[in-house]
Amino acid sequence: MERKRESIAVIGAGSWGTALAMVLADNNHEVKLWGHNPEQIKEINEHHINKKYLPDILLPDGITGFASLEEALFGVNTIILAVPTKAIREVIGKIRAIRKEPLTVVHVSKGIEPDTLLRISEMIEEEMPASLLASVVVLSGPSHAEEVSLRHPTTVTVSSKNMAAADQVQDLFINNNFRVYTNPDIVGVEIGGALKNIIALAAGITDGLGYGDNAKAALITRGLAEIARLGMKMGASPLTFSGLTGIGDLIVTCTSVHSRNWRAGHLLGKGQNLQEVLDNMGMVVEGVRTTKAAKQLAEKYEVNMPIADALYDVLFNNINAKDAVDRLMARGKKDEMEDLTNVLDI
Repeated sequence: MERKRESIAVIGAGSWGTALAMVLADNNHEVKLWGHNPEQIKEINEHHINKKYLPDILLPDGITGFASLEEALFGVNTIILAVPTKAIREVIGKIRAIRKEPLTVVHVSKGIEPDTLLRISEMIEEEMPASLLASVVVLSGPSHAEEVSLRHPTTVTVSSKNMAAADQVQDLFINNNFRVYTNPDIVGVEIGGALKNIIALAAGITDGLGYGDNAKAALITRGLAEIARLGMKMGASPLTFSGLTGIGDLIVTCTSVHSRNWRAGHLLGKGQNLQEVLDNMGMVVEGVRTTKAAKQLAEKYEVNMPIADALYDVLFNNINAKDAVDRLMARGKKDEMEDLTNVLDI
């Protein structure tokens, strides 16, 4: 397809930001990849590699690294925000101080802020004045950066309150390797993307305990029920959770060694404590922070989330992982559809 060449800034030179920069460069866009580590940026520009995050991957010529945020933002109308949830406010604050013209912000992170219980799009809207924010778009779906960087077939979803902006972002990214759908349900897209990390942590724990495929299949299925119960209470469409940002993202994150949440859970299941796991990972594990938010959301909306509750106890109350699983299995009997039918009022 023919497309207009644009200058786009990718804010965050981790694995996901770099992989998405590659997709944009493959589509003949001018890509300005910002990172806070000058040595990493030098490596990107001089050797076309990002060794720490995507070793052995040669980056396209269309990607230029920037250590200066001001230089990265110059002349662009769209930015891809690829930083951890906990860094969103800080980075948006820096952008706000630099930028004078409106931007379309495409966020690709997956999390919920504890205490405020805001989704990432809401955090961006809170931090960025309306005069500087053209639109917020979320890109989410089953997509490991390692496979995207190898140009393996990948399919994701974009959503926004402004679906014209979502359509434009769809056009920026879509190609023969990276298929992009639109979905108007921004609440469901963000909730599905965030909460699947909790279930992936739990799936890693069951694998670390050696419980096998039966346990993991049950965990994924019942985990999806928990996500859907909460999401629908928050205004999401139930159909979203049967799509790419629901069951699709849940499957890929719960079953792949590429998933840092699964890997963290696996270490927990093997007996390491949370601090040991985080030290060994060396990267942000979004599901840990999101577990706190999920517990708060469940209490706020009065939604039953036993898997999230059990994981919270393992992470923050020093409950043994096996004991937490045993407690889940020993709960009173229920009808499988009970909670969902209550939410749907059918």
